Amino acid sequence: MARRTEIDPGVVRAAVTAVREWLLDENHPAPPRAELAAAVRGTARALAAAAPGHSVEVRVPPFVAVQCIEGPRHTRGTPPNVVETDARTWLLLATGLQEFAAAVAAGAVDASGSRAAEIGRWLPLVPVRPED
Repeated sequence: MARRTEIDPGVVRAAVTAVREWLLDENHPAPPRAELAAAVRGTARALAAAAPGHSVEVRVPPFVAVQCIEGPRHTRGTPPNVVETDARTWLLLATGLQEFAAAVAAGAVDASGSRAAEIGRWLPLVPVRPED
């Protein structure tokens, strides 16, 4: 079995901090692609490390796709449990600035399969509060 990459919480927090102002204000200029990619990849991989498994695939195109949540392993084709969203929405979820259920209800997150909503219990990964 392949060894999972260690996740450095300080590196993930720094990546999220680099895009914080944009998350708090969508009118703020978008961060450079490299900073956005680092924040998205870091938080998604932190989710995979916190909730290891292969029953739910989280996709944030074009940056990352990870499998997480214990349960049946999926190996071919489209997984039965998928969560897909854009980078900004993912980071809002990962920081707790948006609730998972609300994002699904608003259509900002496509969550399919009976286990997809389980990622909501692992969020936020890097809490951000607007008042800080």
